[in-house]
Amino acid sequence: MGFHAFVICAYGDSPYLESCVRSLLGQTMESDILCVTSTPSSYIDSVMGKYGIRVVVRDGESNIQDDWNFAIAQTDAAYVTVAHQDDMYARHYVETLWNAYEKWPDMTLFMTDAVTVRHKAVSLGDGAAGRLVYFGAKNIVKRILRLPLRFHALADREWVKMAALRLGNPVICPSCAYRKRYLPDPIFHSPYRFALDWDCLTDLARWPGRFICVEKPLLFYRVHNGAETKACIESHLRETEEREMFRRFWPGWIADALLRVYKGAYGEYGK
Repeated sequence: MGFHAFVICAYGDSPYLESCVRSLLGQTMESDILCVTSTPSSYIDSVMGKYGIRVVVRDGESNIQDDWNFAIAQTDAAYVTVAHQDDMYARHYVETLWNAYEKWPDMTLFMTDAVTVRHKAVSLGDGAAGRLVYFGAKNIVKRILRLPLRFHALADREWVKMAALRLGNPVICPSCAYRKRYLPDPIFHSPYRFALDWDCLTDLARWPGRFICVEKPLLFYRVHNGAETKACIESHLRETEEREMFRRFWPGWIADALLRVYKGAYGEYGK
């Protein structure tokens, strides 16, 4: 059993897939890398074949939750990161994960900060393009909400973990590494389509173990019109699910007020 694995979830023929792969291969510490897909194609096979990465096909209709759980199930590594095909990882991501584990061996969830990459503005190399945003309002708010998790000595307490989740979801899902054998199986078990990660995090917070947040931008998180988030905004699914999540923690009028503020971030996908 290895320490860590990246499992790439590939869907369709993303022009950013190879950039993701190259960022995983460029880590300062080696990890297992494999790819899963529920939409097999010659394009995915060719990209993965170029780098000698195994592709595992999931039968059945594409579904984010099922795809993520299938991805996690394909590795016996102690920690697993579900790598989103459009994103890239800074070269010290795995090394930082290892350092966190050595200091906090009860760590069940690892997360980092991210740089937002907005589509088609500047070249990042490897065919990727985007305008880098680090000090944007949305990024700053997420850092503030994650503040309780930066007190690592207290981050094994349920109330500390939940404190970071009551005012929204500040956790950047593709930055996460899950210690799968210490968490429920399957890890993702939500009725939601968009807010499923927020929903599941509130459950994982109740399990024993420590959430460790490293406030370093170790992920390049891409925003573009083809992303699933864009579709969820346009269909109002995101708004519906996030309202339900806020109402778990707050009276209706407070939840609605928080949602109005939270919706200000939706416009990022129209820029």
